[in-house]
Parts: sequence; C-alpha cells; structure tokens
Amino acid sequence: MSSMNFGRALCAMVTPFTDDGAVDLDAAQKVADRLIGEGCEGLVLSGTTGESPTTTDAEKADLVRAVRAAADGRASIVAGIGTSDTRHTIALAAQAQQAGADGLLAVTPYYSRPPQDAVEAHFRDLADATDLPVMLYDIPGRTGTRIEPATMIRLAEHPRIVAVKDCAYDLLGTQKVMAATDLAYYTGCDEYVLALYALGGAGYVSTVANCVPAAFRAIVDAYDAGHTKEAARLQRLTVPLTELMMNAGLPGTVTVKALLADLGLPGGGPVRAPLRPADRSTVDGLRAAYDALVSAS
Repeated sequence: MSSMNFGRALCAMVTPFTDDGAVDLDAAQKVADRLIGEGCEGLVLSGTTGESPTTTDAEKADLVRAVRAAADGRASIVAGIGTSDTRHTIALAAQAQQAGADGLLAVTPYYSRPPQDAVEAHFRDLADATDLPVMLYDIPGRTGTRIEPATMIRLAEHPRIVAVKDCAYDLLGTQKVMAATDLAYYTGCDEYVLALYALGGAGYVSTVANCVPAAFRAIVDAYDAGHTKEAARLQRLTVPLTELMMNAGLPGTVTVKALLADLGLPGGGPVRAPLRPADRSTVDGLRAAYDALVSAS
C-alpha cells in the first residue's frame, strides 16, 4: 500500500462507549458509516481522540474488526498502536494486522523521553515487525519528545514508513522533511488543513471532522479543483468551531463527544476516566459554532 491509499480526508475517530463504560461496537459502526458517507476517505482508530490510553488491547482489536466491516472497502482503516513500550507496540501492530487494519499510526514513545537514536530504533523495529505501512505520529506536546527532522529524514528510508501525522507545530521543520523525502504529510491540527495541503501535504487527520466531515472534505476538494480562494474561505469558516473544540482547555475527545451527543449523532456520550464530560455552557458554545458553520458552508 502506498501512502496515498490512506486517502486525503481522514478522521481521528472517537471510540463510543455504552452508559456502563463498555466499548459500543454497534455505535462505532454507525459512526464509521456516517463519516464515510459524508466524505471521509480514511478512519484512524485508537488515536488520542479514540481514547487509546484507556482502552484495552482486546478492545482495540475488536474496534478494528467492527469498523473494517462497516467500511466495507470504502475507506482505509489506520490503527493506532503506539505505546511507551516497544515490545507492546509491536504486539499491538501484529494484532492490528490480524484484525484487518490497512495501516498503523505510531506515536513517539512517551513519558520516558527517549533520545533520538532510541526513537529511531523504536520506529524501525516497529516497521520491521509487520507488512503494514506506518504513519508516524509526531505530537511532542503530549509525548514530551519530538521526532526531530533529521530523525524523520532517516526514518523515511524505511520502505514501510510512508506517512506522518504532524502535530509538531513546526512548519519550517515540516517543510525541510517534505523537501528531503517522499513521506506523505497529514496535518493533525485542524487549523493547518489548507496550509499544509497547499505546501504539498497529503491531507489531514482531523478530530473536528467527527462532527463536520463534509466541511473539511470541501476544503481539499476546492483546492484540488483550483478554487484556492474558496478553499481559504472554507478553511476560515471552520476556525471558530476548531478553536472551541481543540483550544479551549478540554481534550478534543470530550468536546467532540459532547457536541455529537447534543446533535443526537452516533459517537456522542460517555468518556472514560480520568476524562470527564463537558458542562452545559461548553456544549452550548460548541452547538452555536457548529450551527454557524453549517449555515455558512
């Protein structure tokens, strides 16, 4: 699988839970069907938005199987398998391949803050362990460790390391890697969808797209059609909702599930502790921004 088989428009999908805290696989299939129907070309499971730190290995595998069945070949399925333990990460990668994932999302080992040579060895060992293409997840604000541009350039030599989910907030470093490699760059920051795409990025892995998948798909479609001013207008329309959802003090998982619940859509509902649900005033603000975006699109 080449990197472009992941698609351009990817969603970092929420993991629905029942009221008693179990993973709700039926709801996950409904979420996947809606997202694909509204423009998503790929679904990223068990990432940050998918609450991977609080789901079990078995739940992660069940989620891949359920969503793959719902997608029925209409979208790529990328499984988040990154942990702070190389052995555990490799085991999750093998499990994801067996469950039917099309690719792997691998975050930098966190908390232990390994040096760059150890980061590189971790990703190489992972890429050697399965036949699946790997998307590196660079999010130092959460992991405490950057995949430095020089490290990324070396890792690009591996035939199965094909893509990057970029949450480093270093556009200069990103462009250096893009100029030196064939890595497919996906922004994981919703405010950068058009900016990175215009620089030659492959697309996006969006959290906010859980709620407005068509709005983000329209940005890349407009750009690909040569309507660059329209693409810029559409990007700017998403800013108020993105700011409330991603930069207002609550994790995106919390705000996404709160808005989905308010809209009566699959995927809304409980989060797992230590996360807590959003309060009413937060939900009201999210709903107002959502309504404004939908009416203006």
